[in-house]
Amino acid sequence: MQALAVRAEGLDRVFGEGDVQVRAVRGVDLEVRSGEVVLIMGPSGSGKTTLLSMLGAMLRPSRGRVEVDGVDLASLPEKRLPAFRARRFGFVFQDFNLLSALTVRENVELALNLAGVTGRPARERAEGLLRDLGLGERLGFLPEKLSGGEKQRVAIARALANDPAVILADEPTANLDSKIGHEIARLLRRIASAEGRSVVIVSHDTRLKDIADRVLWLEDGEFRSMSEMVTDPVCGMAVEREATPHFVSDGRTWFFCSTACRDEFATDPDRFSASATVARGGEG
Repeated sequence: MQALAVRAEGLDRVFGEGDVQVRAVRGVDLEVRSGEVVLIMGPSGSGKTTLLSMLGAMLRPSRGRVEVDGVDLASLPEKRLPAFRARRFGFVFQDFNLLSALTVRENVELALNLAGVTGRPARERAEGLLRDLGLGERLGFLPEKLSGGEKQRVAIARALANDPAVILADEPTANLDSKIGHEIARLLRRIASAEGRSVVIVSHDTRLKDIADRVLWLEDGEFRSMSEMVTDPVCGMAVEREATPHFVSDGRTWFFCSTACRDEFATDPDRFSASATVARGGEG
């Protein structure tokens, strides 16, 4: 079983006092394992960003605890939190949050500088990440010269700069068109699968279900339901068990993103079943 990267227990966050008090998050429990993508969805004002901020040590909970790599965030004094955040977390935001006066490379270098890495090592690390993300021809560009998808890839490179265990993404595809949004979603999936990082996303974007291992629904500060995702054995896409095409072979039920994948599987189940993920409870 994969190692536990993030554990939250009994998280509460209260804003205000008396008649104007708002309980934004209510007794939330959450565990995220290394290499896992968890998508948290819910209506506006449901507490998603507040929860993400507490998981990322940007906001202290009113009650409860958060552990990251075994470290209890509540035990860290305020002066140690910035350095901890810089090394343990990578943040990706809806509006990219790039500094307009800095070049693409300098935006990524800055994240390294804040963690104590400077000079040539910072420059080479930044350039390497950007080239890996297809931005090798954009190193000296200012953010205003980039497309939305390019800006978000710069933001992801910045998030990866200090080799964090956990990536926290707040509406990472909201300002992108469908094609580019899907590319960013697949990139986040690859980061989790290939590099073993935990990725926690809060979003309204249902396209992100395609790359999530779990989808959680947050409403009025509480988790109302959870949808376990299974993997289409043909294309590798994550799908929900409910209301999806399926096929029974050798007493097991397999789930697919489309009838095309189901029909391809049906022609030769043995070709795919060895590496496929079987749905829990899919016997019979």
